[in-house]
Amino acid sequence: MKLTHSKAVALMVLVTLMWSIAGVVTRHLESARSFEVTFWRSFFTVGALLVILPMFQGRAVFAKIRGGGLAFWLSGVCWGVMFTAFMLALTLTTVANVLVTMAIGPLVTALLARLFIGYRIPRRTWIAVAMTGAGIAWMYAGAIDLSSHLTGTLVALLVPIASAGNWTIVQHSRARGRNIDLVPAVLTGAVLSCMATLPLSFPFSATAHDLLLLALLGLVQLAIPCALSVLCAGVLKAPEMALLALLEVIFGILLAWLGAGEEPGTHVLSGGLLVITALVINELIGWRKYDKS
Repeated sequence: MKLTHSKAVALMVLVTLMWSIAGVVTRHLESARSFEVTFWRSFFTVGALLVILPMFQGRAVFAKIRGGGLAFWLSGVCWGVMFTAFMLALTLTTVANVLVTMAIGPLVTALLARLFIGYRIPRRTWIAVAMTGAGIAWMYAGAIDLSSHLTGTLVALLVPIASAGNWTIVQHSRARGRNIDLVPAVLTGAVLSCMATLPLSFPFSATAHDLLLLALLGLVQLAIPCALSVLCAGVLKAPEMALLALLEVIFGILLAWLGAGEEPGTHVLSGGLLVITALVINELIGWRKYDKS
C-alpha cells in the first residue's frame, strides 16, 4: 500500500480517532477489571489480526513472523508493553491522566531518534515539540493528582517510552536498507500481552456485555489502527508520527467527557488547545515542503 505524505497524515488522524475510544468504552464495562481487561482486549486483537493479516498478505505473513529478525522481535515487545500498560493504566486512573501522561511521546521519540539513528530534526518540529511540551506541562498542572493516581500515572508512562522505542526501531531498520514488514509485529505484541496478563486475570469476572465491548476494542481500537499506523510509519518521520499521535489525547479526553462524564478541567482544555495548535502549524509547514518536492 503506497501512501503519499498527505494521505499518511490523514490516515494517522483516523488512526488516532480509533485509538481514542478506549477510555470511554472502558468506563462502560460492568465487572471486568485490571489485568482481565487487558487480557481480553489483547485476546480479541489476536483473533482479529489472525483474520486481517492473511487477507492482505496471505499465509506468508506467518513465515515473516517465524523468520523475523531482531528489529521485528524488539518491535513486538514494544507493542506488547504498549498494549498492556495502556489498558492497565486506564483501570487505575482517569482517562485524562493516562492520555496526558502519554503525551510526552514526541519528546521521547525526538530524543531517541536523534541519539540512535542520527535523525536531523527540522526546526519546525523542534518548535512544535516545544509548544507541545508547554501544553503538556499546563495540562499536568491541573489534570493530574499524583497523590491519588501515582500508580496509574507511572504505568501510563511506559506507553510513550515503548512507543518511542518502537518507532525508532522502525526508522533505524529502514535507514539500514532492511525494509522489514513490521505489521506482523502488532500480532506478536498482542500475543505477548495475552501471555503476560492471562495468569493475572483469574478468576474471570467479565460479563457478556463486557466481552462485547472488549471485542470492539480488540478490533476497532487496536487491531485495525495499529496495523495502519505501521504503514504510516513508512512515510512519516518518527517525531512527526509522535506529534500526530497526540491527537489521541484530545479525542480521548473529549469522548470520555461526552460519553462517560469524566469532565476535564480548564488546564486540560487550554493545554490541549496549545497541543493542537502545534500539530496544525507543524503539519501545514510539512505539507508545503513535501508538495514542493
